[in-house]
Amino acid sequence: MASANAHKALEIAEILTGHHIEPRPSGLGEVVENETTLEGNARLKAEAVCAETGSPAVADDTGLEVDALGGLPGVRSARFAGESATDKENLLKLLDLLRSVPDNERTARFRTVALVAFPDGHEVLTHGVVEGVISVQPSGTGGFGYDSVFLPNEGRGLTFAEMDPEEKNLISHRGRAFRLLAKMLAD
Repeated sequence: MASANAHKALEIAEILTGHHIEPRPSGLGEVVENETTLEGNARLKAEAVCAETGSPAVADDTGLEVDALGGLPGVRSARFAGESATDKENLLKLLDLLRSVPDNERTARFRTVALVAFPDGHEVLTHGVVEGVISVQPSGTGGFGYDSVFLPNEGRGLTFAEMDPEEKNLISHRGRAFRLLAKMLAD
């Protein structure tokens, strides 16, 4: 596992129940995510961990794309309010920028790229997308990041943060990307 984000690592492990994935080795340095695409950042992380360990490494990168903001925060979702921003700071910036945007114009999507890098240079890459809208205020205590304001179109009117992990993983961008990745690796 290339992710140093404990929330992501737990979510990925829950999605890939039945598959053995080693946690990110301790002592590995932070990978600077300076690519301009989700694919590029996922590749940076997977290749860095693969090179360090000599084993295949799985990584992902996820972005929230808000139509009223021209696709922002996108690839900068985790750093939307600044390089060291917290989830709360990113969320508050997003809500502030959307304050005057009408409900019917708050459409958005979460997009995840999942990638496995192999020591021989081969890679397997998948995408997962879920469409939805951004709520006016946060709701729910589960999840992380923007989960408390993202209302997926398939979510019974609940934010990701209001869903139990199994329900969220069934319809989420990350769930879709990693289930497809597991299928591709099995094939």
